[in-house]
Formats: sequence, structure tokens, C-alpha cells
Amino acid sequence: MHLDNINITEFTLTGFKNLYNFRILFFIFFLIVYIFTLSGNLLIILLVATNARLRSPMYFFLSNLSISEVVFTTNIVPNMLDNLLSEDGSISVPGCLTQYYFFSSTATTECLLLAIMSYDRYLAICRPLHYSSLMNFRLCCQTATWTWLGGLTISMVTLILLCKSHFCGPNIIDNFFCDLSPLIELSCSDTFLIELESFVFASILTLFPFVFIVTTYILILYNIHKIPSTTGRKKAFSTCSSHLAVVATYYGTLITMYVVPSRKQLFGISKALSLLYTVVTPLLNPIVYSLRNKEIHAALKTLLKHFAKPLNKHANN
Repeated sequence: MHLDNINITEFTLTGFKNLYNFRILFFIFFLIVYIFTLSGNLLIILLVATNARLRSPMYFFLSNLSISEVVFTTNIVPNMLDNLLSEDGSISVPGCLTQYYFFSSTATTECLLLAIMSYDRYLAICRPLHYSSLMNFRLCCQTATWTWLGGLTISMVTLILLCKSHFCGPNIIDNFFCDLSPLIELSCSDTFLIELESFVFASILTLFPFVFIVTTYILILYNIHKIPSTTGRKKAFSTCSSHLAVVATYYGTLITMYVVPSRKQLFGISKALSLLYTVVTPLLNPIVYSLRNKEIHAALKTLLKHFAKPLNKHANN
């Protein structure tokens, strides 16, 4: 893909230059968060792939969500850590557009995955007798494939339009990663088509899944309310509470970042929300899903026992 008519060769991410004196502290903190994020999500992927107890649609989609989070956070955090130490903040124009593409495509994929996961919980709770036949392995693979293709393809349309834009300066991005809004602001070309396309697709791929999730949970809560026993209601709600917590965190920060009209007036808050959305949320997902999940706990114990056997044999010898 060629970038035509570009005068500037790189952008400068200002990141956290206002907090220069604390850059080492920030570096250590974000590095620890990144390590735990990778460890937690990769552990979930490993457990789902190796443990037969977790061969269900819910955990299949959870592993896809974890893959998305690994790509999402790896696309942003390492570059942010490098900028904290180097104090340079420079990123090439192709590198910036590439970072935006993976940010946008994984975020879109996650929106679609959360919607599919809510449908999975709806079938499990509201139509338990038909659940196995409706949410079969073939359907799981097809829906997961379409979510990834949807995220990668739709974001590619925006990327192609950005690549045709003319960037002639200034080149300062007051953020720690390349988002669409500052790229549009720095473009010297007519950005009407990019803004229209991004608005239409963003509305479809964030608003519709959100409405779908809300609708499914209204139906889920209604059906849970009809369960006669308190124990049955608690057990049914526990199967979807983790997903509901992730949806609330994810869409809460997403809507606040991109929907609130006064975003430019509260840019400091917006940058903090961007940090929450891109760095903290990927860390919370594996914690939320595994904290009270007995099946995840059991799978982890099995995995630890499997790795402990060779060590015990070696110690005995």
C-alpha cells in the first residue's frame, strides 16, 4: 500500500511529557501491567486449548477475546514504554497508520465478540434444552471467523482512505498512541469521506452490538427472575456475571471516550480514559473471568499438576 503525497515522514507522540519526573515510575508500572496482561490472557488461551473441560462455546469465545486482547495491548504498550524511556515519541507515518489499524480492528473484533458471547449466555440460560444443538462447534467457528474478518476488513477501509490523505504538518499527536481523531486533524486533505465512513461503521459496530447486548441481558434477567429457587437464580446469574462486568467496563470507557461531546474540553480526562481502555481493561478481563470461575480454577490445577510431575520425578531421582 503506497502513501501518496506525504511531506512529513513521522509523527511525534507527546505521551506523558507533562509527567516527565515520574517517567521511570510510570515505565515500571506499565511494564508490570503489560506482563500480567500477557500472562493472564495467554494462560486462558492455553487452558482452553489443553483442557477438555473448557471445550464449550463460552470458553471458545473467551479464548478468542484473549487473543484479541493480546494483539490489542501488544500493539500499543511496547511502543508507549519505549517512548517513556527514550523521551523521543517519534513514530513513522506508516508505523502510526499500522498501529491505528490494529487498534481499530481488534477493538471492532472485541465489540462483536462481546455481542456473540451475550447471545451464547442467552441461549444457555433462556433455551437450555436447545443450547447444544443451536450453539454447536461449527457455528462457534463460523461466528468467530466472521468477527475477525469483520474487524480486519472494515478497519482496512478506513486505513486505505487514511493512506490516500496528505499529511503536510504539524505532526504532533497529543496522545500515547495513534488514534483516528488526531490523524484526521493532522491531515491536509479533505477528510469528509473518512469522517463519514468512520462514523457510519463505528455506529454500526459499536452501537448495534451494544443494543444487542442490552436486549439479550434484559431477556436473560427476565428468565432468571422466573426461576423459582434463590439458589437457581444465583447459579444462573453467576454464569453471565463475568461477561456483564467486562461489557460494562469496556463499553463504559468506550462510550465516554468517543461519544461525550465535551471530549476536547476534558482532554486530560480523555487521555486517562484512553489509558484505562487500552492498558487496564485488557488486564481486567482474565482476572474477572477467572476470579470466581471454578472450571478455570480446576483447569489451572490440572495444568500445574501436569508440569509438576516431571519436576517431582527429577527430584526423586
